[in-house]
Amino acid sequence: MKQATFIKINPADSVVVCLQPKKQGDVIDVDGQQITLLQDTPAGHKVLISDKRQGEDIIKYGYPIGHAREDLKAGQWVNENNLKTNLSGTLEYTYQPVNETFKSQFADITGKTFKGYVRKNGEVGVRNEIWIVPTVGCVNGIAERLVHQLHQEIGNGVDAIHAWHHNYGCSQLSGDHENTRKVLRDICLHPNAGGVLVLSLGCENNQPDDFMAMLGDYDKERIRLLVTQRVEGDEVEEGMKILRELYDIASKDERQEVSVSKLRVGLKCGGSDGFSGITANPLVGEFSDWLVSQGGTSVLTEVPEMFGAETILMNRCETPELFGQTVSMINNFKEYFLSHGEPVGENPSPGNKAGGISTLEDKALGCTQKCGRALVSGVLEYGDRLQTNGLNLLSAPGNDLVAATALASAGCQLVLFTTGRGTPFGTFVPTMKIATNPTLAKNKPHWVDFSAGQLVEGRTMQELVPEFIDKVLAVASGEPARNEANGYSEIAIFKNGVTL
Repeated sequence: MKQATFIKINPADSVVVCLQPKKQGDVIDVDGQQITLLQDTPAGHKVLISDKRQGEDIIKYGYPIGHAREDLKAGQWVNENNLKTNLSGTLEYTYQPVNETFKSQFADITGKTFKGYVRKNGEVGVRNEIWIVPTVGCVNGIAERLVHQLHQEIGNGVDAIHAWHHNYGCSQLSGDHENTRKVLRDICLHPNAGGVLVLSLGCENNQPDDFMAMLGDYDKERIRLLVTQRVEGDEVEEGMKILRELYDIASKDERQEVSVSKLRVGLKCGGSDGFSGITANPLVGEFSDWLVSQGGTSVLTEVPEMFGAETILMNRCETPELFGQTVSMINNFKEYFLSHGEPVGENPSPGNKAGGISTLEDKALGCTQKCGRALVSGVLEYGDRLQTNGLNLLSAPGNDLVAATALASAGCQLVLFTTGRGTPFGTFVPTMKIATNPTLAKNKPHWVDFSAGQLVEGRTMQELVPEFIDKVLAVASGEPARNEANGYSEIAIFKNGVTL
């Protein structure tokens, strides 16, 4: 099959995207119109297919991605130098719900299961790990020492042992303090942990007894507290006694077949490029729609990267109440930007621009494709835990590690992370990397779990989605994601206020 060299994503678009590098003077046929390229144009970047006057909107994905800074000619390379965002401040929104009933085109792929760990409360983990959760950054060193010592003592009875170190838990006020407490609470309660040692200093703002009360009706056999200032003697040996007991319990856990309706998957992108909205994000969107059709759950976050595409999500809300929560989520994040004197369109990153993304609208319209076309059934504040199956929206920033941590904190057992530039990191759950282009997949196979770049090499979505479903379920069943194989796992907590 002859590979296409460019794509017009939506019939209404005024640009096409080059799938391969183009040279000045190359001629492309767009809807029967012969267009001569006026500049060399890299792969993933946009070429204008009709003249535009200064101030006129440029259309991609069927929506404006900004306006022309100057008069532009058909055949010009459209980039951040001649395209300007339309975004400014907060907006008034009107609920215009979609009326059609959406059904995933892959909904007939039924009966799928994965092998997970069923916990006492009915939640299901895709890993069975021992975690140390510091209530304050002061005990990070002790936590790491405990992990090292436990590694030396035990065999392979659990999937991994981690200390989720961070810098917070003290010297924080109001919102920041509560964000820290909520995220640490969520980590303690996460089903991917077979045993948790909550490690405290004792004098911190995040007081250990109050923190444990936040956990509610937790499994006291598998979640234990050690306050190091209360230990008379060697706190490391006291911690090891608890960890040995936790290991003895967790090492007896076994995987069992579980319906995919128990799977909760976070949706994230980072290091995006011009292929993101053509390959990896639509692929993940098809997976999300399929998972929702099977009774499972997906969660979309990175609110600042919804700006410019937010009305698409708002009008997919199942109820006016969810619409109102989504409006608040969007405008609150815009107010956060403005309160710091920052424009709401201060995005994309240098790597995004080099990859072919020119404005925040350009980025957002590609980014939001990760959640497919299902209706929105839940909206979560930062640090909230999932309550509703189906597609959920989560308030968190775009920063990769902060947002991925927030997804896992909400209860996602794994994160699907699309990337065009590439990144090796992972949060405290498996963080699968889906490459948007074949070059990244070829150059960084030790980072990449799946290549959606096959979609520009002649493979079809109908071929690739079933393969991708099987890959995700394999990772959910215990196959290590690349970040796990590399040992790259960490957390980051959102901070906005004063440090004392």
